[in-house]
Amino acid sequence: MSRKINFAAPKLQADFAFILKKFRAIYLQNALFETVRNMKISDIDKQLAQYVSDKDMALMAQYGLRGELLFAVPVVLEQNPYLLGYYRLLMGYSQKEFYGNDKGFGTGPFKGMEMNGKIAKAIADDIPELCAAFCGAASALLRGIETLKPSKELLDDLALLTVGPQLRGGANNQRGTAGIVQVFEIIRQIVAHAAADVRENAIEIVSATGRKVLIEFAPDPDIIIREEMSPGHFRNIVAIEIKSGTDVSNIHNRIGKPKRATKKRGSAGIQSAGQSST
Repeated sequence: MSRKINFAAPKLQADFAFILKKFRAIYLQNALFETVRNMKISDIDKQLAQYVSDKDMALMAQYGLRGELLFAVPVVLEQNPYLLGYYRLLMGYSQKEFYGNDKGFGTGPFKGMEMNGKIAKAIADDIPELCAAFCGAASALLRGIETLKPSKELLDDLALLTVGPQLRGGANNQRGTAGIVQVFEIIRQIVAHAAADVRENAIEIVSATGRKVLIEFAPDPDIIIREEMSPGHFRNIVAIEIKSGTDVSNIHNRIGKPKRATKKRGSAGIQSAGQSST
């Protein structure tokens, strides 16, 4: 008896192919080369000499590499702020750790450079410090890959290694958001008969006791239900954490989360927690 084998259509991978093409034009080496092509090389070299050690520059030259391929300098980022994304990806930092507060990088205010291609006035004077930090990390990376004989192809591959999880994470976030919206719509239909007000991110109902109850989207947990005990003072009733992934093998982990979450949230006043998987 022959074994029947079926694969899902690789739609996500096809989508990634188009996104990657766009990434190359904005955040990867293509974007760097295009930016540098319209600049005075002497201006770049002057700052490379200021921010990068002679030893590192000599090593880059040994392998026929321009310094800005690995080392960020202010004149390049000022010419094209989007390239902050290039150096972040090259160093292997995810957006979450680079712009978040968990790692203590202190680079959150610079996110607009990568996302919008603009340097806000509030951070303009901090670009040299940002580049100095990047150059320190780049020097460590150069030492780590020295035995591999660095090339522009290797550097491009390293950036792509960071792009992959970022694209996958973005797709998962979209799926998660869609799941939250779906569950919220189901709840809206259930309580429609008692709804006093329906907004984009909240539903207000009146309970059997005549008290106002709010069902709201929230950053974490995904949906919360609160009861108004007195004007402006609410009691947390239910927290709903929604998992919208397609990884069936992880279902037991998902089922196990509400108990841990309930204990943690109980300390904050939430008495019960539920979880819905779509």
